Amino acid sequence: MPTPHKTRPDALTMEVVELIGDVVARFHSDYEDAAAEHALTGAQARLLSLLSLEPLPMRKLAQKLKCEPSNVTGIVDRLESRGLVERRPDPADRRVKVAVATEPGLEVARELREGLRFARAPLAGLSQEERESLRDLLRRMRDA
Repeated sequence: MPTPHKTRPDALTMEVVELIGDVVARFHSDYEDAAAEHALTGAQARLLSLLSLEPLPMRKLAQKLKCEPSNVTGIVDRLESRGLVERRPDPADRRVKVAVATEPGLEVARELREGLRFARAPLAGLSQEERESLRDLLRRMRDA
């Protein structure tokens, strides 16, 4: 059976893919720097950022972080020892524990988001309409 002919991406698509890769790399580097300013590892900062959105059980955190639940337990332990996270019974199932960002944890998560400097100046150089277009295009890519 013949294999279907695959068309190669055009030059513009390849350039966009490469630019996205460059932006992602800069984001990760900046995120690691922002985490270090709070004496956090990148994984601790990502977990805290997730918990700033909603309390989550360990299994769900492991899925979102793409790591083993035992690793998540260690990360939560370290954040809990610093008072940034606490474990609570899940209101829906009291047998399950959820990790919850504390008030100081929420503050650190906010500071982490505000500490991401790499895109601030370039985004400020775009008009409101350009930023909205960029947001909408990124949402479409994410949701595809």
